[in-house]
Amino acid sequence: MQITKHSVAAIHYTLTDNNGNVLDSSTGRDPLHYIHGIGNLIPGMEDGLEGRTKGDKFNIKVSPEKGYGVKSDDLLQQVPRLAFGDQKIELGMQFQTNQGSVVTVTKVGLDSITVDANHPLAGVELNFDVEVLEIRIATEEELTHGHVHGPGGHHH
Repeated sequence: MQITKHSVAAIHYTLTDNNGNVLDSSTGRDPLHYIHGIGNLIPGMEDGLEGRTKGDKFNIKVSPEKGYGVKSDDLLQQVPRLAFGDQKIELGMQFQTNQGSVVTVTKVGLDSITVDANHPLAGVELNFDVEVLEIRIATEEELTHGHVHGPGGHHH
């Protein structure tokens, strides 16, 4: 069986940047179970998994455009320091906005704080080492709910 739209695949993966730094991995954890073709993964990852079969081991290189996007200067914003109250602000701190997005502090000034709403991996080329462990057809209930049920998935 091949990974195609509406199949459930279980994979192990290690994600690195172009310098070989490990950014994420399923090593030592349960494999990732997902429904293929409904947007559960970044587009470049789904493209690289399409048509693969159980037992395949391979690499996927994902451009920023097919990953977490390119960095956008439009997502940088200067916020008055007063908006943070008496809280000590440091580079790299993250805050959730009232709209639910996460911003990262990139510059701390006397009167303003610069925050970046780009995804932390925006602009980064991603390298996945992948092994396909199993593939099956998604159930109607999984497709309706938009996620995998049972082992490796959601339990209702």
